[in-house]
Amino acid sequence: MSLSASLYQGISGMQAHSEMISVIGNNLANVSTIGFKGANMQFEDVMSQDVFTSAGVAQVGRGVRVASIYSDFAQGSFETTTESTDMAIAGNGFFTVKPKGTENQYYTRAGDFRFDKDGYLVDPHGYVVQGWAMQRASTSSSSSASSTATADTYSVVGSPTDIKVNNFQSAPEATSLVNIITNLDPNTASKSNSANNPYFAMFETWKGNQTTPLASTAYGYSTTLKVYDQVGAAHNLSVYYDQVPMSNAGGNTVWEYMVTSNPSEDGRRLSGANGQLTSVNTTSAAGVLMIGTMTFRSGALVGESAYTLKSNGGALGMKNLNSWQLADFSTAGYPEVTPNFILASNASTAAATAASPIALNFGIRATDLSSAGGAGILGWAQAKGALANTAAAVGNKVSNVGWLPNMQTPSIDASSTQSYDTGGSSTLLQSQNGYTAGYLQSISVSREGILTGTYSNGQVLDLFSLTLTSFTNQWGLRRDGGNLFSETRDSGSALTGQAGTAGKGTIASNSLEQSNVDMGTEFVKLITAQRGFEANTKVITTADSLLSEVIALKR
Repeated sequence: MSLSASLYQGISGMQAHSEMISVIGNNLANVSTIGFKGANMQFEDVMSQDVFTSAGVAQVGRGVRVASIYSDFAQGSFETTTESTDMAIAGNGFFTVKPKGTENQYYTRAGDFRFDKDGYLVDPHGYVVQGWAMQRASTSSSSSASSTATADTYSVVGSPTDIKVNNFQSAPEATSLVNIITNLDPNTASKSNSANNPYFAMFETWKGNQTTPLASTAYGYSTTLKVYDQVGAAHNLSVYYDQVPMSNAGGNTVWEYMVTSNPSEDGRRLSGANGQLTSVNTTSAAGVLMIGTMTFRSGALVGESAYTLKSNGGALGMKNLNSWQLADFSTAGYPEVTPNFILASNASTAAATAASPIALNFGIRATDLSSAGGAGILGWAQAKGALANTAAAVGNKVSNVGWLPNMQTPSIDASSTQSYDTGGSSTLLQSQNGYTAGYLQSISVSREGILTGTYSNGQVLDLFSLTLTSFTNQWGLRRDGGNLFSETRDSGSALTGQAGTAGKGTIASNSLEQSNVDMGTEFVKLITAQRGFEANTKVITTADSLLSEVIALKR
């Protein structure tokens, strides 16, 4: 080879090392860039040239060139922030973002996201973060819920889409389950009495068409809680209790109870045999939703009966006990009332097609919901006259309220209404599962990438599940600037999934991943590249000196 070949070898070395300095310089320039992934350069020698020697064919190198520049996807450190929409990925994967109105997708490790004026979750370029919408699969608001609250479960819906919080309000949920557990003091004397209907004396005293429907001297104890209708309006639901004076009770006690609402809010309209509708709130029965009895043995609840108004009673009227029939049941075994606060059509009885019934749990429920002697009557042991079909049929007979449990295969909860001498009656527990409308107050993100909204009505709703993307060959991704990568043929197709699944990392909210560039390492590389560049310049200057000597031979 000629001396001029040495010049080109030196030039190749200078070019390769200058490229290496450019890569190192870019790494150092982005040492503070969120989610930046550094790059490493590797060299390779150029194909050697064959030369003939006395020993045969030998090879002489022709210089160096850049072999590859690979991204370094090592985990960067996390910086804590005050924004819940700042997110970092702990492990593998990329956030997926998409420009509005296009199908172009980009991938990034930089999770500095914010909501724009239209409710989209976007990166600093306005590209929308992708995720799956969440759908509530089951809720605790079902009338079949038991006294123990059922946690909501969610599932992802469809394919990844733009994350957009377009509803900053949580819809109201009508109350469908009320839990009321009380202790009724057995020493409390009866306040309402009736010779013919002792078990419904308090009901006979009620006058819903008067300013004060029930005087405070007409009941032994009462408790009130708020319930919600279908539009989120709150209403007071009150339960009155009064002990029934009895003889030959054998140590058992019976309390009459009555479930009521504000008479002016009672929107039920009931029809009789002639089909004519009558508004309940114009009668003395206004506000009474359920009447019944509770039977206690040695202070423990062993039986319950429940009656609701199912027709206008015709000539008998709604206050007549013949108009009060055995209550319907929820699928969990609790008797139901139907207030119809919003005056909906065909919604005034639990069996009506548009009904929004409320199940009442006093601590006892029926576990056998098969019909027992009457069409449409569920859960009550009517066989052998164990319970009267109407409140009027109870009369003054002890057997009609039953010392035996009134429900088919009853189940007594560990926490149930009781009648123990504790120095007075008290409410031990009361709850309901409805709520009013609420406004979005804050957003949080779980480690599984679930975007959750907290609302002013106390509801916490899962809104979206972030889409994380991985690639078979992530080193084949193309850098597009702006902390963005794009898919290439070398990278393979995008593999989407939820955080924490299928090799995807987890999400750290209120955190940002820092650049993974290590300055110490980069400076060592910079020194090496600098010395390599200088060495190659020496090759060129040396070859130039030798060529000068060759030219001088002509003198």
